Amino acid sequence: MATVEPPPFARELFRWRTVRRVSQLELAARAGTTQRYVGVIERGRSVPGRAVVLRLAEALGLTLRERNALLLSAGYTPAYPQTPLDSAELDPVREALEHVLAGQLPYPAVLVSGVLGEVVAANAAFEVLAEGADPELLGPRPNLPRLALHPRGMAPRIVNLDVWGRHVLAGLRARAEPGGDPRLLALVDELAGYLPPYEPGEDYLGFAAPLRLRCAEGELRLLSTLTSFTTALDVTLAELHLTAFLPADLVTAEILRARALRGRGGLRDAGETSR
Repeated sequence: MATVEPPPFARELFRWRTVRRVSQLELAARAGTTQRYVGVIERGRSVPGRAVVLRLAEALGLTLRERNALLLSAGYTPAYPQTPLDSAELDPVREALEHVLAGQLPYPAVLVSGVLGEVVAANAAFEVLAEGADPELLGPRPNLPRLALHPRGMAPRIVNLDVWGRHVLAGLRARAEPGGDPRLLALVDELAGYLPPYEPGEDYLGFAAPLRLRCAEGELRLLSTLTSFTTALDVTLAELHLTAFLPADLVTAEILRARALRGRGGLRDAGETSR
């Protein structure tokens, strides 16, 4: 007797529940339904309504892009729009983001978009990170993790590449493993090949260490912060992240302030970082 293949939504729900390591009972409790009904859905015997699909997606912690894909697998249209960042509709958001980036000066800050970490805008202080990098890594939308760890990017100037690079990889792996995005997994594999060997010694304190970056004026010690738009209902906005690099000591703060006085403040598109 031939085995009947479950419909797309049943397969996707089971896949996500397995990836997230959530039992049918736990998923049912989170989504406000019953374990029996979740089992019926996964066996392909019932397709839930649109609202239930969204509740299940939210209970699994899916991104807005992933929720749209789950809706499509159930035969429904996407619920969340994906508005181009340069559209007139997002003018107020872009203006606000420009103020945030400019407000980080004289410290570097970048606006990163998408799963892979493309830089879509940066303030003038971003030059201290990008200087000396291969122009191919800088435009038109540089990939921030690749720029950081590539041997023709920031890597030759990073004093603690062995430790800080693994901190970057750990963050990427945390985003890749829950959904297994093949593009992100491929990026992780690529970047891992750029890092030198490292054996933690007795002084090991963890990979979450400040970035130690050489520049013409000396060594910078930078703490990184990540801000995301957790209440956005648009795929584009939900995938935006603001990464800011703040001074970890007085020397770094003084170097960055002096550079700002000699340069020109303001905001630039990602493609201008190579100029």
